[in-house]
Amino acid sequence: MNTYSRTRATAAVLALACGAAAPVMATGSAVPVPAIRQVVVLGDSLAVSPSPSRGFPAHLQEMIDRARLPWTVINAGVSGDTTAGGVQRVAPLLGPKVGVLVVALGANDGLRGVPAERVASNLSTIVRSAQARGVKVLLCGMETLPMRGWNYLLAFHRVFPTLASQHGVPLVPFLLDGVALVSEMNGPDGFHPNAAGARRIAENVWPALESLLRDGEAGREEAAAGRAPAVTAAS
Repeated sequence: MNTYSRTRATAAVLALACGAAAPVMATGSAVPVPAIRQVVVLGDSLAVSPSPSRGFPAHLQEMIDRARLPWTVINAGVSGDTTAGGVQRVAPLLGPKVGVLVVALGANDGLRGVPAERVASNLSTIVRSAQARGVKVLLCGMETLPMRGWNYLLAFHRVFPTLASQHGVPLVPFLLDGVALVSEMNGPDGFHPNAAGARRIAENVWPALESLLRDGEAGREEAAAGRAPAVTAAS
């Protein structure tokens, strides 16, 4: 073997050692890394209690991480917010990476006696805004106190299941199930969740949210498989 041949052979060995001649994937492309998508929680003080970093969205992120799902939770809770405020805030929150919107509004509307029809109209606007952008919606049901009479309480209660049915979105029947009026689940004011209450709220939300996220991942995998380039034999 002359010097030129030995040089070429040495170069080939080094290239193999460095992986330059690694086998090509059957699809003709590298294994894709799952893109991180976002879950936005559009909420009020219930989402940022006992603090923004310890509210129920933070516990949802922990659950997502344990499930090894490629999603990040964005806590868009604002103390004192109402469904009308959510209408004003929702559009800028729905960026290109957002795949799911969790709507957790209505508690302050009920306390203020906002007509149930207006609450329904505001929530419908929020849901339609998300759906128009291809974002899935999880609606969280809310109840109110009978301070304004039983008729209002019943009308308010019906808003959430009615909207979920009309728009074809999943419903968490009552966001504060196991938390409302349970002293050990709330802070000193008796209304806002403490750390234990925030964890319980996340547990209420998680089954429906997990289903949405896993459905989304399955759909993306199917779409990716459908777009995979065909393998052609080398000539």
